Amino acid sequence: MAELIGFETDRLRLRQWQESDFEPFAALNADPQVMEYFPEPLSCQASDEMAKKIRSLIMERGWGFWAVEAKGAEPFIGFCGLHVPTATLPFSPCVEIGWRLSLAHWGKGYASEAARGALHVAFQHLELPEIVSFTTVGNQRSRRVMERIGMKYSGEFEHPSLPKGSLLRPHVLYRLRREQWDAKA
Repeated sequence: MAELIGFETDRLRLRQWQESDFEPFAALNADPQVMEYFPEPLSCQASDEMAKKIRSLIMERGWGFWAVEAKGAEPFIGFCGLHVPTATLPFSPCVEIGWRLSLAHWGKGYASEAARGALHVAFQHLELPEIVSFTTVGNQRSRRVMERIGMKYSGEFEHPSLPKGSLLRPHVLYRLRREQWDAKA
């Protein structure tokens, strides 16, 4: 087992997953607005399996998609963090940054705040050379978060895990190198 990394920002705590996170995570994953840019909302069983997999990856590596809680407000609002994609992507191998928050917590700057904290861990603690992020072309909300945290647009690609002809298959890629992060820090 690796040393578990967790951290706090001004308003958020990013931590290992707890059993009590599974129910609100399932509700988040069943919300059609939250899952608009995914093939479909997740069943409760699929959501629980995803949470268990995320938790086991953090136990294995010490880092991953951490559970996010709003300090003094809500014990679970979603996830944010770092992940090694399982799909073979045109830019593999890589470490991506990603997030998914419940609809009630959109528009508060939480995704950007959590992602900046995750980037700090990636570049300062883990000393990774680069972080990528990607989403379907139409997901403007996530693209704005990528830009707010300093990532730069790097082109488009077809996501190999999505079926040909799917409107979600065309994706955009954003990148941030450690030197770029250091220059802004």
